Amino acid sequence: MTPHQGVTAEQIQSALTLALQPLSIDVTDDSHLHAGHEGAKSGRHFSVHVRAQCFNGLSHVQRHRLVYDALRDLIPQGIHALAIKAEPV
Repeated sequence: MTPHQGVTAEQIQSALTLALQPLSIDVTDDSHLHAGHEGAKSGRHFSVHVRAQCFNGLSHVQRHRLVYDALRDLIPQGIHALAIKAEPV
């Protein structure tokens, strides 16, 4: 495994849990669905479904920004794609 592919679903879940304190969170590694895709060489693909009170009153874009901010240290370590479903409580 190259350094760019070292990020795990567990690391993403931990970072999001610490930053957002969600009521529920589900992180799935979807990399196997993108095998052979050019971007797969530079990192992994993940889906994130998170529900948190900190999203209450925020727009779709603002909620996604919070997720990206929480993952800012992990993204350059090997997250190529991130499908986000961020819902208020």
